[in-house]
Amino acid sequence: MTDFPPLVIDYHGSRLAGVDEVGRGPLVGAVVAAAVILDPTRPIEGLADSKTLSEKRRLALADAIREQAAACAVAEASAEEIDALNIFHATHLAMRRAIDALPVTAEYLLVDGNRMPGHHVPGQCVVKGDRRHAAIGAASILAKVTRDAQMVALHERHPEYGFARHKGYPTREHLAALERLGPLEEHRRSFAPVKQWQLL
Repeated sequence: MTDFPPLVIDYHGSRLAGVDEVGRGPLVGAVVAAAVILDPTRPIEGLADSKTLSEKRRLALADAIREQAAACAVAEASAEEIDALNIFHATHLAMRRAIDALPVTAEYLLVDGNRMPGHHVPGQCVVKGDRRHAAIGAASILAKVTRDAQMVALHERHPEYGFARHKGYPTREHLAALERLGPLEEHRRSFAPVKQWQLL
């Protein structure tokens, strides 16, 4: 993209893993991370920041990533782990779990953001990486599709909170439901909008 300087990567092998997460801001559920090693012989058209894609396009691309990538994995850190560790450390835990879950060992990491997750595999951070490198974009898509599905499943159990619509983010609808109904077990107790309400 023209908004960013060219991305210089100090690695030229075939086992580069893009790593990204989804779910730092919501008040409920896990933070989900994904790691993807793309196969250059099976390119996937249209990989991009998951937030810029329609749900239908994300789902189609997620299927393509699972079928055509050299390796991919999704992992998470639970709401309980977020409360125990804080969201920053829990996010990095989810990333490390995704990297370790890859069926092919990564040799180099490209991690979205400005902090490495503390994994032994070398790599580099890429600010706005989901827009700048296809492997990170692929990871963002897998992570978002996975977490959105979790929120839809939670909605089916507790439709009164509206999780299928807001995906757990602190929207007006979600905050009103918290005030009316109180938090669920899945809510993050350490987050300020939840902390004030007692478990029903």
